[in-house]
Amino acid sequence: MPYIKTALEDWINTRYRRMQLKTPQDIDLERIARIYSIYLHYRPMDARYDIFGRYRSIVLDSRSTIEEQREQFFHELCHILRHVGHQSMMPKAFRELQEWDANLFTMYAALPYYMVKEYEFDDPLLIQNLANDFKVTEELCEKRMDHIKRNMMFRSQIVAESKAIYN
Repeated sequence: MPYIKTALEDWINTRYRRMQLKTPQDIDLERIARIYSIYLHYRPMDARYDIFGRYRSIVLDSRSTIEEQREQFFHELCHILRHVGHQSMMPKAFRELQEWDANLFTMYAALPYYMVKEYEFDDPLLIQNLANDFKVTEELCEKRMDHIKRNMMFRSQIVAESKAIYN
């Protein structure tokens, strides 16, 4: 059963294709930041983003692993590209919605389906290979693969139910 991308995945994939990102090695944080006119800094502090007028920056925690920094980058990038307002001044439910969106964005941007689908999903080393190639944590790879498998199972269930109804 085919995988059906979400609107957010399509949004990310469109931008990645415009940037000519074709392989995991093409997903370069500095290049992406430069394309979006975002300054990228590494400091021994919690990851964050800042916007002051036209100045936009992402600070990654220099104490974190490279894999964690990549995930921090995509999380903060989502806030810059998709969200408005200061989280400290917004209602809790709205803040939680933005965090939920940023977490999905991180998964889709760090492991885009059009690249992930090139891997053999039955490979017992799939999670380790994805983590190594995309330079993210194994936990994020497991989440992404669970998301893909649930999507495909849900789609096949809908098709089966539709056939049962119309037969």
